[in-house]
Amino acid sequence: MITQPESEKEWEVYHSIRSVDDPEIGISLVELGLIYEIKVEDDKALIKMTYTSLACPSGPEMKKDIENHALRVDGINEAIVDIVWNPKWDPKQMASEEARMEMGIFD
Repeated sequence: MITQPESEKEWEVYHSIRSVDDPEIGISLVELGLIYEIKVEDDKALIKMTYTSLACPSGPEMKKDIENHALRVDGINEAIVDIVWNPKWDPKQMASEEARMEMGIFD
């Protein structure tokens, strides 16, 4: 689950990357809980995210899509996406209620 963006520019990046879907699942990476953090320092977006698994075949594509969408925000000239494995992604706890329902995960 993403940490709450703190600045207006972080919210702009958040809204831009929100439209990036996992190409295999067809659900927003934000809604899946794969985006852990968005920080903006000057003209640089720093994003921490994970993949659904270590061997995610769509990982490089998703990372590039996140970079590209962050760069669409006015004033962002560099996007650095850091792939992290901690905490381990758990859709039961990290995905939004809507995403869990779409994946057939019910509490």
